[in-house]
Amino acid sequence: MTEKREITLEVGDKEFTFSLTPQDVTKYFNAMTANNKVSPSHNLLVNTVDQQERATLKSLLVNPVMVMQLAGALLEEYAPDVEIIVKKPSNTLSD
Repeated sequence: MTEKREITLEVGDKEFTFSLTPQDVTKYFNAMTANNKVSPSHNLLVNTVDQQERATLKSLLVNPVMVMQLAGALLEEYAPDVEIIVKKPSNTLSD
């Protein structure tokens, strides 16, 4: 689990480059609770953004909805492109 991916998000006229590893995403998911979503999202963004872009990004993160939108976009892009099909059980009885 050492694959690192660089992802660039464009927000308005600014670009932010994030370097994500599986460990970053695991830490994010493990920190999420029913009552704690914004803080782990904020930490994921701040800890994975290019250091030179951190101060500019932090100024955007005062709005919790922006935090969640950016984290969502970042994770959606990070997710592998895998087709998943859920098979429904048959309604017929078998002996």
